[in-house]
Amino acid sequence: MECLAIGSLPYKNPDDAIKTVQKYFYNIPFWPQLAKVSKNEDMTIQFLEGMPSFFVSENNNFYFDTEKEKFFEDTEQFFIDYEEIIGSRNYTLLEKFRISEDFSSTFKPFIEIVKNNHCKYAKGQIIGPFTLATTLTDKNGRSAIYDDTLREIIVKTLSLKALWQIKHIKQAGAIPIIFIDEPSISQLGNSAYLTVSKKDVTAILSEIIEIIKGNGALAALHCCGKCDWSVPIKTGLDIISLDAYSYSRNLSIFHKDIKTFLEQGGQIAWGIVPTLDRDALEKADLTLMLSKFDKAVNYLTKKGINEKLVIDNSFVTPSCGAGALTEELAEKAMKLTRELSDSLKERYNDN
Repeated sequence: MECLAIGSLPYKNPDDAIKTVQKYFYNIPFWPQLAKVSKNEDMTIQFLEGMPSFFVSENNNFYFDTEKEKFFEDTEQFFIDYEEIIGSRNYTLLEKFRISEDFSSTFKPFIEIVKNNHCKYAKGQIIGPFTLATTLTDKNGRSAIYDDTLREIIVKTLSLKALWQIKHIKQAGAIPIIFIDEPSISQLGNSAYLTVSKKDVTAILSEIIEIIKGNGALAALHCCGKCDWSVPIKTGLDIISLDAYSYSRNLSIFHKDIKTFLEQGGQIAWGIVPTLDRDALEKADLTLMLSKFDKAVNYLTKKGINEKLVIDNSFVTPSCGAGALTEELAEKAMKLTRELSDSLKERYNDN
């Protein structure tokens, strides 16, 4: 049973982060997001590069200035570029929407790992469209999720960011796995988003996932809260990723959807190693992680899902990103994830 990582790490030195990837995630490497190296590597900011007329105000609020003429000019050109890239497969123009070194200090060395290790798979990531569209606003503070044009810009920008990663990972010789990090989807249905329907969220996710899968990559969605998993499963995802340390019982509520998902080739990334609870991580050891994994799987088998079906379609991961931890605790989380993976491989004779 192979292991994956979620994304963020707390290192101030990119070389230290890359060494951690090489040490623990050599089979499926990822490029770490290092917000302590640059604020541009914060999950919310990292994928805004190249977005039409996007602004950060003095008090660090993010917004589109839709009242300026430049916004209309930029938007028109953006949609022209998008159609040229997606419709005509002009991937040279795709570099216009790259994740530059100013926004990721680790993508280039990550690609070198993929090349040198001859990896079968490699993991990239984008922020989820629902999470980003409920974070960004127009100049008047109205959430972008309620504006058709802004929502479309966000979805298409993230599609291009995913496609750019897919291009470079495939050129390095690996099959890309693109994670869509959607923490805010756990808030769907809450009072703040009552007018946002499940159908709307499914539509914006499906648009990105169609592009990911249509270009030879696997599509995954990560949510670290109590999620209505019936929503992302309807989008055609290959992998769902959850905080299984805290919310594995919640997953079993959707056992009928999960059973169908697994039977159709879907996979579960179990976030067993706690990264959102420092006290829990400090106390964690391999024995506890194995117990937590067994308990998580048992929630599904008690609902009638065949254990082998679950095991054969599982990864193990940290519960979420490790960017808020100390470097020492992040190292422990990555090490435990590797040890858990190796132990489960041995248990299930997974070669």
